Amino acid sequence: MTRAKQAEALRHFGFLLKDVSRLYSRNFERYSSVMGLTLMQSRVLSHLHRNEGISQVRLAELSDCEPMTLGRLLAKLEDDGLVERRPDPADGRARQLYLRPAAVPLIDQILKMGDLAGIEAMAGFSTADRAQLISLMARMRANLDALLPGVSDAAADDAGPTGDAASDTPKRRRSAA
Repeated sequence: MTRAKQAEALRHFGFLLKDVSRLYSRNFERYSSVMGLTLMQSRVLSHLHRNEGISQVRLAELSDCEPMTLGRLLAKLEDDGLVERRPDPADGRARQLYLRPAAVPLIDQILKMGDLAGIEAMAGFSTADRAQLISLMARMRANLDALLPGVSDAAADDAGPTGDAASDTPKRRRSAA
């Protein structure tokens, strides 16, 4: 590839990355809608599965959801018997979030949907190509995390079925900006 073509590709990289993310999410939604779940519900349940006992504030950060929107979503999930809020023993004002047993089969389906969406997104990729892509994206995430400390939630190397980082590391708090 010529230097000019490399510069052009790099210039449009951010758009490509955003398009891939958007299309991946839409593909995942095809599966989640069959179960009657939205992408955000799947994302919240997935993060809660990996981080039971976290606060609503932290779940909003991890799921990239506005706190008020998450509050309404959690109320619905609570009404559906999927989530429960318990008092935080360390902070009387806060609540800790937990999955109810009825959520377990949904979590299993969300994980399977994530597997299918990933397989479809990487159709035609060799095993080595898949491993390299994931490795390169993890390195890119680490580069960005180093430039923007406290913004990323991505301390873990694995991502959830909706493409989200799985970590609830306290030092990785999303900034208010």
